[in-house]
Amino acid sequence: MSALTRRQFVQSSVMLAMSSPFSFASSSSAERLPIGFSTLGCPAWDWLKILDFAQQNGFAAVELRGLQGTMDLPARPEFAPGRIEESKKEVSAHGLRISCLGSSAHLHESDPAKHEQQLAEARRFIDLASALDAPYVRVFGNNIVGGREQVIEHVAKALRQLGDYAGQKNVTVIIESHGDFIDSPTLHTILDSAHSSHVGLLWDAHHTFVSGKEDPAFTVSQLGKYIRHTHLKDSVPQGNDVRYVLTGRGTVPVRRQVEELTKIGYSGYYSFEWEKVWHPDIEEPEIAIADYARVVTQYIKDARSTSTRTS
Repeated sequence: MSALTRRQFVQSSVMLAMSSPFSFASSSSAERLPIGFSTLGCPAWDWLKILDFAQQNGFAAVELRGLQGTMDLPARPEFAPGRIEESKKEVSAHGLRISCLGSSAHLHESDPAKHEQQLAEARRFIDLASALDAPYVRVFGNNIVGGREQVIEHVAKALRQLGDYAGQKNVTVIIESHGDFIDSPTLHTILDSAHSSHVGLLWDAHHTFVSGKEDPAFTVSQLGKYIRHTHLKDSVPQGNDVRYVLTGRGTVPVRRQVEELTKIGYSGYYSFEWEKVWHPDIEEPEIAIADYARVVTQYIKDARSTSTRTS
């Protein structure tokens, strides 16, 4: 199908959806479980291939973390002022939502100028998230350099500032369990100190288990009330590092992570973060992302069935 023909198809689908009281977008979204994937896993795919693949494999959402070689999402032509409304219609026509925007902003910088640069970067992504009707923007705490308590306080203050900005735009800023910020006590202290309804946690469940050495039940018991979004992936040990593998084939208890979230009534997306950008040798996205959809769909169904029987 040519690019022109595909665009005409999408536009006609949008018009049909808008004219029907039982639109494709609303009905298909209702039938799908809350699974998504990050574009970090498919760096070579163009915008419409991402949406097509998500729709064809039963995903409900796409998380944007770079497109075709750039992490600077606000600079992408798909989101330019003259194009963004068409992109939003394409998302809707595929029965999808944008679950989160992944910025690279990190909040540990102590130098005032560098720190302000990071806050400005986060605000650019918040602005884009608002324009795309995306609920979340991810930021990092990243590194603890110097006094631990001072860095934690510094990060919490920055999160509160970003939360104040994001709240005006119906967006929530979520700090990822990543880098030096992967243990529940540290994250709990930061989120409690930020004390904002527009600040939450992106639970990268791989990091808290593999690097943080925390059992999923413990992490969820400590941080569950803050979890707004997730990153799920599996791996096996490889020397001093790990190798990412297809979901359910490694040593990360992804099924139990899903079960623990189900127990607390988690209502966000279960987003697959296949790190193809950083690890080009791992399985191709056509295989890994489709496989995740099958496996985690079953995990969610099983967890909900168990929860219903025991409630």
